[in-house]
Amino acid sequence: MKRLALTIVFLLTIPLESQISRAHDGHGADSLGVKIERLANSTRQWDGARLPNYPQGQPEIKVLRIKIPAGVTLPWHYHPVINAAVILDGTLELYLQNGTKKRYESGDALIEVVNTLHSGKAVGDKHVNLIVFYAGEKGEQTTILKK
Repeated sequence: MKRLALTIVFLLTIPLESQISRAHDGHGADSLGVKIERLANSTRQWDGARLPNYPQGQPEIKVLRIKIPAGVTLPWHYHPVINAAVILDGTLELYLQNGTKKRYESGDALIEVVNTLHSGKAVGDKHVNLIVFYAGEKGEQTTILKK
């Protein structure tokens, strides 16, 4: 299971260089018409901080589809586990308490901040639809709201 978690995060973090031709380095899928686009590759979160180490317990992967209605601002929260997301539709703006903000559009991938209080908003007149991949430890919460 730990290998699966590491593989998923690795696949989400492969560099954009030579996106399609070297995606799986010669395993032959390209000859079948399979196209692979690398969306993200980093050892860092969207704010530039390094990702933490994985937990030592039983790994657990969680994949969620989330819809944020247009104009809605999420409450301040943090994630105690490593996670990444792909924006399927809409525009999401993320905020840190120090004023840092970053905008993600449809098709963008992001590596979320871990153990860092942040918020987000579905900007514009479209809902934000995204898929989030969490790689944590079995039974661990993925999101904790600020009290």
